[in-house]
Amino acid sequence: MKWIFRLIGILILVVIVTGGALFFLPGERIAAIAADRISAMTGRKVELSGKTKISFYPVLGISTGAVTIANADWSDAGPMLTAKSLKVGVDATVLFGGEIKITGLEVVEPQVLLELSKTGEVNWELGVEGVSTVTSTVEDQPATSSALALTLDRALIKGATVRYVDHGTGNELVLKNSDFDLRWPAYQGNATFEAVLRPTGSEINITGQLGNAGNFIAGGVSDMQAKIIAPGGSMSFIGQGGVQPQLAGRISADLSDTGKFMSALGLSAAEIPKGLGQAVMMQANLTVTPDLRVSLRDITLQLDQNKFTGAADIILGGDRPKVNAQLKAGALDLSAVASGNSEDGSASAASVGWSKTPIDVSALSLADGEVALVADSLDLGTFNFGKTRIMASNDRSRAVFDLRELSGYGGVVTGQFVANNRSGLSVGGDIKASGIDMQAFLTDAAGISRFSAKGNAAFKFLGAGQSVDAIMKSLNGSASVNTGKGHISGFDLDKLMRSGNGTGGTTVFDKMSASFNIKDGNMYNNDLLMLLPLARATGEGRIGLGAQDIDYMFTPVLLEGSNFRGLAIPVRITGPWANTRIRPDMEKAIEMNLKEEKRKLKAMAKDEITGLIQKELGLAPQEGQPTDGAAGTGGQQPEPSLEETLMDGLLNLLK
Repeated sequence: MKWIFRLIGILILVVIVTGGALFFLPGERIAAIAADRISAMTGRKVELSGKTKISFYPVLGISTGAVTIANADWSDAGPMLTAKSLKVGVDATVLFGGEIKITGLEVVEPQVLLELSKTGEVNWELGVEGVSTVTSTVEDQPATSSALALTLDRALIKGATVRYVDHGTGNELVLKNSDFDLRWPAYQGNATFEAVLRPTGSEINITGQLGNAGNFIAGGVSDMQAKIIAPGGSMSFIGQGGVQPQLAGRISADLSDTGKFMSALGLSAAEIPKGLGQAVMMQANLTVTPDLRVSLRDITLQLDQNKFTGAADIILGGDRPKVNAQLKAGALDLSAVASGNSEDGSASAASVGWSKTPIDVSALSLADGEVALVADSLDLGTFNFGKTRIMASNDRSRAVFDLRELSGYGGVVTGQFVANNRSGLSVGGDIKASGIDMQAFLTDAAGISRFSAKGNAAFKFLGAGQSVDAIMKSLNGSASVNTGKGHISGFDLDKLMRSGNGTGGTTVFDKMSASFNIKDGNMYNNDLLMLLPLARATGEGRIGLGAQDIDYMFTPVLLEGSNFRGLAIPVRITGPWANTRIRPDMEKAIEMNLKEEKRKLKAMAKDEITGLIQKELGLAPQEGQPTDGAAGTGGQQPEPSLEETLMDGLLNLLK
């Protein structure tokens, strides 16, 4: 705001330097003299062109044509200010008293260029000191500025274009077709302002006031209020501030559509998932220091359905803001974030497959920092947890979530989850779970509700893709699980092994363990071991994490006892997670359980075939010679084998 007062100060000099010549010179001559005097006082070349008119009644004033104010010496970007016309009115009764009371100031279609050099210089710092208070001249008081006091009934700027260029960062902001209305009736008193900005075409209305405009201009602190109303919501501030900049007060925001509000301000609006601020309500105590450090205390924040309290510190210098915050939440719903759906993340994975909606994580590039979060509960759409403690950090679009505590499913989950969007989205993690209710967990994770036990699990993974579906189909890593006592509903293993019919019922087991290798979205296992009261079971096969299907062979074996020998009945589990099929594999069962019978039958068949061949060839074993051609004992030469004998017989047939 200080640059506005600086520019107004220059324009007011037009009146000051022409006041003494109003009665004696023509308008054009007055304009030339005024331009020369202002150039000398400010160090900037000023040009007043076009027809200059002087009025004496009812308002003492001057109007000119085009106005041009040169830029700083270090800039080569052209004039700092140009305007189509200028009108200034003054109160003649105070002109001769050493004060300037402006009754009206109107600037039409000004083009303002504001620049910040690479070395930190600004082009709006001018040699204009004509806006200081008139001070006492008592001998025993310190000497102070004797510049003229200034008041302004109203300054009206229409159709302004303000262009701000930061040569250090390369950033540029252009505000076109902007209007300003400033009222400042007392120098050390209240000043009110209204502005209409149109950075993207939509109107942004800014209103506010300064408690002590003179002190504010001089670099001091003044009470202030400001409010911004734009499409999508509003923001307001009540407190104190200065031009350094520095602020201290209460800030509030009520945004019904955050994306629309940011777009109206000309800011890039990344797609915000539901739960992270599509709509925002916020109040906090705000402090801003001259080095652009922002402190927020006593925060009450609502992002859509999620409510937070806490504190935050923000450093605005650098390529990106850096945030350090501590937040507390009640029931935290991030289901849409986890699903990649900005509207509704409640769809069941087991019934419709993984979401193919593109995941927009461009928000990771907006700021770096660390956020400590404590929540009473956490809803991730697929998974639900109770007490939650998470430390989240972000560095150049790589977010790391340190899971200090996720209480849920009867146990605790700890570990780390990483989302990296530096060159396309990839996710990875190293998660450990202890004391988990496997039935509740597998129901949420995969729609599998038949397996019930308390257990521990570990999961390391890495996947890449722009949707949950793509990530799940690209997963690589490892996993392991072990449990205590539990049961599998849907079939009775004991009944199956005794009668061959295991439909319905429940299988009870004492413990289970397994490890998995994950490749391209599939989990492969070959070491499942489950101990049952009268049996043990092994397993091997594939679980499709990406395709949400399964092809797994589960093989229970009865323990050998006095009344029965070991019996194996493989059970094959196949199909999609939403409709798995469990059935005994009888072909495999016959192969596994009749090995001995098959060996005996094979030997009997071999003897029978050998006898038939010998009979057809006219061969007969010698007395005491085994039919299988086994060698004799002692020092005698070993007899020829059966194969050799048969070969000799076949050769004789060919002679």
